[in-house]
Amino acid sequence: MDPGPALPRLAGRLGLPRSRREWLGDLGVTAGAAALGLLLLQGTLDDPTPGQRIVVPLDLSVGAASLVFLLLFRRRFPVAVAVTMMFVQWTATSTLGTAAVAMYSLAMLRPWRTLLPIAGANMALIVGLFWITSPRDQFREGTVIFGLIYAVLITTGMLVRSRRQLIASMEDRARAAEEGQRLRVEEARLLERERIAREMHDVLAHRISLLAVHAGALEFRPDAPADQRAAAGIIRQSAYEAMEDLREVIGVLRGDPGGAEADRPQPALADVPDLVRESSAAGARVVLDDRVPDPAKVPVRVGRHAYRIVQEGLTNARKHAPGARVRVTLDAPDGTALTIEVVNPVPPGLPTPVLPGAGAGLVGLGERVALLGGTLEHGRTGDGGFRLHARLPLPG
Repeated sequence: MDPGPALPRLAGRLGLPRSRREWLGDLGVTAGAAALGLLLLQGTLDDPTPGQRIVVPLDLSVGAASLVFLLLFRRRFPVAVAVTMMFVQWTATSTLGTAAVAMYSLAMLRPWRTLLPIAGANMALIVGLFWITSPRDQFREGTVIFGLIYAVLITTGMLVRSRRQLIASMEDRARAAEEGQRLRVEEARLLERERIAREMHDVLAHRISLLAVHAGALEFRPDAPADQRAAAGIIRQSAYEAMEDLREVIGVLRGDPGGAEADRPQPALADVPDLVRESSAAGARVVLDDRVPDPAKVPVRVGRHAYRIVQEGLTNARKHAPGARVRVTLDAPDGTALTIEVVNPVPPGLPTPVLPGAGAGLVGLGERVALLGGTLEHGRTGDGGFRLHARLPLPG
């Protein structure tokens, strides 16, 4: 059943835009109101009140007009529709169904504080009119019938409203959780980039300072030609200016007020055994399988990131699988790439805690690996363990 183009165009002119799904729902509700109105009209014709005369064509015309009124305005003006139908329902018997469904719409679209006074006034009006116009047996029968109809429709409307509010609340919470996770991932990515920038500051500052020292030694060497001393002076001055620029641009990322030492040592691949020993001394069960023939030949920047990857893997194992045996493997099988693998079983029955920022460290590792053009894999293994694997290219 399609509402066709006429009703949407009319609703658009009235400022009542609706989706196709809403139109189908409104048509279904209107059809229910029409069926209820016809049923009540037929019941009244079969058992009329003494002295009551019903002109069926006129009654049906008023009922049809009330259905159009309900279809167009029930969503935007449920209070006005319910109050209007509370009085219109006594002009034609077929409008009784429209009035009852209007009360359902009010219960579905407005809170109970708005619903109860209107519903109470409507039932009081129905009871009063039945008391005045109907014999006692019809009064009792009509009061019970209308009471049940209104009770069912109002209760159904309130349940539909509660369900919609629950779904909307769950959707809001899901969106908030997704946004929170996105912000945590973004924060972790930015923090890791800042940490990498601080490390690069330390490394570059150390190398530039060495360059300045050697250039200064050459500049003041008495047996050096004058042109070489002049060139060395230019190199020394340029190194000094580069150091100042580096401090100004990147040094602001430091967290400590005075700034750390520019030449503090950075971890390298050769420091991984010390890291494993520290973890073992802290109570962890870590086994290192170092297959790299000469760690000193691994470039410093690659070794530094490899150290951080192992460090994060051990931290995750300690956090999510305390007491489990961790295996760390370092290898450079073909000399073109350094592979780092951290594997640990997850103890059965141990729940994985959902911590604020969970997975942020892996996001940071992804930034480090991407910086070197490598690949990072992490996740559950087939035997129920957890595996962190990174591949870092080595210069040819």
